[in-house]
Amino acid sequence: MAVGIVRLDNLLAVVMLSGIYSLISASLFVTMDAVDVAFTEASVGGGIATVLMLATLALTGDTEKPGKGKLQIVPLAAVTITGALLIYGTLDMPSFGDPMAAIHQHVAPRYIEEAPKTTGIPNIVTSVLASYRGYDTMGELAVIFTAGIGVILILGSGRRRDD
Repeated sequence: MAVGIVRLDNLLAVVMLSGIYSLISASLFVTMDAVDVAFTEASVGGGIATVLMLATLALTGDTEKPGKGKLQIVPLAAVTITGALLIYGTLDMPSFGDPMAAIHQHVAPRYIEEAPKTTGIPNIVTSVLASYRGYDTMGELAVIFTAGIGVILILGSGRRRDD
C-alpha cells in the first residue's frame, strides 16, 4: 500500500488506500486484543483523517499536478535532519525487552500481576486504559471529538450557498 500511495497520481485513490491501511491496522490491533488502540486507529486514521483528506480534495482537485521531475533539496534535507534527530533521541533508550529498564521497575509489575484479576480484561494495555485511566482516556476522546467538530465547522464555513 505504501508503494501504491507513493506511485499513484490520482489523489482520491491515495486517500482510499490510506483509509484502507488504517482500517487494516485497526483490525490487526483487534486481533492483538488492543481494542482501545484499534478504536482510536479506526476513528482517527480511517475516519476523521479520511474525511478531512476527502474534504481537501473537494476543495483542490483529485489529480496531482505534474512535478518538475527534479529532486527537491529543501524537503529532503528537512526530512533527513528530522530523522537523524529522532534517531539520536533514541540512542540512550534501554534495549527492547530489557528487564532492568525503568518502565519495568515501577508499576508495571503490579499491572501485569493484578490487572487481569481486578479488571476482568485479558489485555493489559486495554485494562490500564479502560479501568485505571478511564477518566483520562475519556478526556482524550473528548478532546479528539471536539477538535474534529471544530475542523468540520471550519471547513463548512468556507462554502457559501448561492440562493
